[in-house]
Amino acid sequence: MTDLYLTAPQAKAELEKCLQCAAKPCMRACPACVSPKDFIAYAKSGNWLEAAKLIQSQNPMGEICGLICPDSFCMKACVRAHLDAPIRIPPLQALIMQKARTENWLLTENHIEPNGKKIAVIGTGPAGIGATSVLLQQGCSVTVFEKNNVVGGALNLIPQARLPREIITYEWQRLMQNPLLTLKLKHKIQDFPSLIKNGFDGVVVAVGEQKTRSLGIDGEEWALSYTQYLANPENYAGKKPVAVIGGGAVAVDCAITAKAQGSQHVEMFVRRRLDHMRITQAERQSLLENGVDITTMTRPVRLQKQGNELTLWTSKTRFNSENKLEDIPNTTTPRTGFGYVILALGSAREQEIIPHEHIVFCGDFVQGGSTAVQAIADGKKAAQELMQSL
Repeated sequence: MTDLYLTAPQAKAELEKCLQCAAKPCMRACPACVSPKDFIAYAKSGNWLEAAKLIQSQNPMGEICGLICPDSFCMKACVRAHLDAPIRIPPLQALIMQKARTENWLLTENHIEPNGKKIAVIGTGPAGIGATSVLLQQGCSVTVFEKNNVVGGALNLIPQARLPREIITYEWQRLMQNPLLTLKLKHKIQDFPSLIKNGFDGVVVAVGEQKTRSLGIDGEEWALSYTQYLANPENYAGKKPVAVIGGGAVAVDCAITAKAQGSQHVEMFVRRRLDHMRITQAERQSLLENGVDITTMTRPVRLQKQGNELTLWTSKTRFNSENKLEDIPNTTTPRTGFGYVILALGSAREQEIIPHEHIVFCGDFVQGGSTAVQAIADGKKAAQELMQSL
């Protein structure tokens, strides 16, 4: 796990680069409103504890976000990008919070006097923990419901090599030190208003997008969804070639995982151009380092199973005069020999949002596929809105 974090010399070099900009563009770019300028100043002076406290005051998943945040927020806003290269802010944040965790700095939430409000939070992903953190800070009695037997929601689909599971568990264990919090695993809640009828003053729904998107092609039943694959990748280990349909961060996770599980050939099929792929520079580099092939401007049109192998039929695409994608005639071709085809096209919510005076919805359930830090910020915002309505 050590290679996930900056070494001491690397951290020192990054800390020294900070110009301490008065305008704090890095903080303004952070969805969770963490101030890199200030936590860097603390860490640079050797006060790592205060740096960690500052991060935690705004982001209850500081280490997690440090490990998985893209380079499109604080790093993109960093003034150093105009001089040489942006400060590697997320890795610095991850290192600071790792120190807090491993050195037992007891970063517990401040215990506030109960305010008498009883709130239910549904879901333990980033939006759920964001909402829970705010509610506890305001003195609410919070009961969190999670349909699975582990906390973390979609975070558990991120490969262990990028996000070790003990870090997810740690963040909830830290919150559980607050006597106002009750966590109920293996409790699936679908009737949200029923919680109001059963004595809760308010409900925060943070269940994420629970239905994976489909291609709508013949033979699609032979494909794996990314949730199936990433939940138990060891079940699909082996040397067989793997096709990954999609060009986003989840597709990258599937491709890299397939290589780690022994596949000798992994190929990503992307409908659009290479520069349209919504992935970070680090993810692009990871694909190169792992020898993943990327076939762009290509659309799957049919999937066929023959014995133990899958044949994926694809068609080339192009942008027409209206800048819309269309298939190029007479370009459909079969690609044979795949052991698995993985659909990594994103997800959609299963239920509709039905307005209710004391029920708020947040995270991917509302916003669609977003980053962890965006979901945390949305969970915090939803909790604040709920408290105002009460």
